[in-house]
Amino acid sequence: MTSSTELAVVVLAAGQGTRMRSRTPKILHAVGGRPLVGHVLDTAASLDPARIVVVVRHERDRVAETITELAPGVVIVDQDEVPGTGRAVEAALGALDDFAGDVLVLSGDVPLLETHTLTGLLQAHRSGGTAVTLLTAEVDDPQGYGRVIRDDARAVRRIVEQKDATADEAAVTEINVGVYVFRAAPLRDQLARVGTANAQGEKYLTDVVALLRDAELGVAASVTPDAAAALGVNDRIQLSEAGRTLNARTVRHWQREGVTVVDPATTWIDVTAVLAPDVTLLPNTHVRGATVIAAGATIGPDTSLVDCEVGEDATITRTDATLAVVEAGATVGPFAYLRPNARVGVNGKVGTFVEVKNSSIGEGSKVPHLSYIGDTEIGRNVNLGAGAITANYDDIAKHRTVIGDEVHSGSHNVFVAPVTIGDGAKTGAGAVIRKDVPAGALALSVAPQRNIEGWVEKNRPGTGAADVAVRARGEQEARDGS
Repeated sequence: MTSSTELAVVVLAAGQGTRMRSRTPKILHAVGGRPLVGHVLDTAASLDPARIVVVVRHERDRVAETITELAPGVVIVDQDEVPGTGRAVEAALGALDDFAGDVLVLSGDVPLLETHTLTGLLQAHRSGGTAVTLLTAEVDDPQGYGRVIRDDARAVRRIVEQKDATADEAAVTEINVGVYVFRAAPLRDQLARVGTANAQGEKYLTDVVALLRDAELGVAASVTPDAAAALGVNDRIQLSEAGRTLNARTVRHWQREGVTVVDPATTWIDVTAVLAPDVTLLPNTHVRGATVIAAGATIGPDTSLVDCEVGEDATITRTDATLAVVEAGATVGPFAYLRPNARVGVNGKVGTFVEVKNSSIGEGSKVPHLSYIGDTEIGRNVNLGAGAITANYDDIAKHRTVIGDEVHSGSHNVFVAPVTIGDGAKTGAGAVIRKDVPAGALALSVAPQRNIEGWVEKNRPGTGAADVAVRARGEQEARDGS
C-alpha cells in the first residue's frame, strides 16, 4: 500500500478532438516545438509523482508511440467503448492497483499550466483535508465549459456541463478547467456510482464532485489567477493562441537569462532550444527544435534554425538551416541554405545564395557566393570562386568531393565527383574538373579562345547586333587609318 501523501498523475488523452478538423490527433498538435500532451507530461513530471498514467483511445497506437517517446516511464492504459472522462479515470485507477495517495487529473490538451499553479492546488487540497479540490477559472465567455455551481455559502455544490445547464446555470462565469486532485479511495468508491444518464450519454468525472459533496466527504475549489493558462485547446484558433502565449513566456525567460530579443513579437523560440547569455536574436528569427546557440552569436533577421548548433560569436543572417553546425566566429548568409549535416568551421564563411548539404567547410575557408556544395570535404583556408558547384550526383549514386587546404578556385568551377583537389592547388576560371588535381598544381580545362571576325554580320544580318557591330568596326577602322 502506498503512502497517503504520495501523488499519482492521470493524463486524459483519449479524445478525438473533432473541432480541430485534422488528421492529426488533437493532443499531438504542437506548440513551442512539442506536442500539446508533451507539455502536460513535462509539467506532470516536474511534480515528482510516484506514477504517471496516460489514458488513450482515439488513434491509440499513434498517440501511445508519441507518448512513449516523450516520457518513456509513463504507464499507458486504454479506455473502452464507454465514453466520458469518468470512464477514462476509472481505467487509470485500474492501473494504479492499491495506490492510496492523491490523484491529480490533468487534460492532455492544456499545455500552459505551470508547476507552481499545480503545486498550489496540491497544497490547498492537502491543507483543506477534502476528498477533492478542483481548479476553476473566472472567464468572460464560459461557452463550452462546465459551470461551477456554488451554494449560498460559496461552497461548491456541483459541476454542470454546458449541454445539461439551465439558463441560470449557463450564465455562471466560473468554469471547471478539468484539473482535479482527489483522494484515491473516495474517488474509486464514487466513480463506481456514476452513470451515463445525461445529454451526451457519457460517464462524467464531474458527477463525482456532487457525489462526494452528498457524502459529506469535502469538496473545495481553487480559482486560478491565470485563467488563460488553464484553458484547453479545442480548435485551431485556440492552438495559435496557446502558441503565442507559450512563446511570449519562452522569450521572456531567455531575456531574463541575458539574451537580447530585438522584436519579441516576431521571434519564435521552441521550449527545447538552449541559448547562452549575450546571444542576439534579430527580428523574424525562428529558433526551433533542439537548437543550441553559444554566447555572442547574432542570429537574424529573417532566419530559421532547426536542430542546429551555433558557436560563439557566429553570425547567421537571412538563412534557413536544418541539422547544421556553425562553429565559432563563422558567418553565414545572407540568403544561405544549410541542409542536414552541413558544417561551417571556425571563422569560416558561407555567403550569399550558397547551398550546403552534407558537407564540411574547414577553418577559415570561404564559399562566398552563388554556389552549391554537396557531399564535400573542404580543408582549411580555402576560397572557392563565385558559382562553384560540386556535382555530386551521377543520376544513380552520390559521390564526394575532397578539397585540400589552401586551395583557391576560379569563378564558375564545376567539380565532378568523385574528385580530389590536392593541398595548395589552383583552378582556372570556368574549369570543369573531372580528374584529381595534384597538390600545388594549376588545373585548366578551357580551350584557347578563338574569335571569328564578322560572324554576327554574316549570320545575323539586319539585327540590332549586326548594325552596331558594323558601325563599331567602321569607327575602329577609321581610328586605325585602315
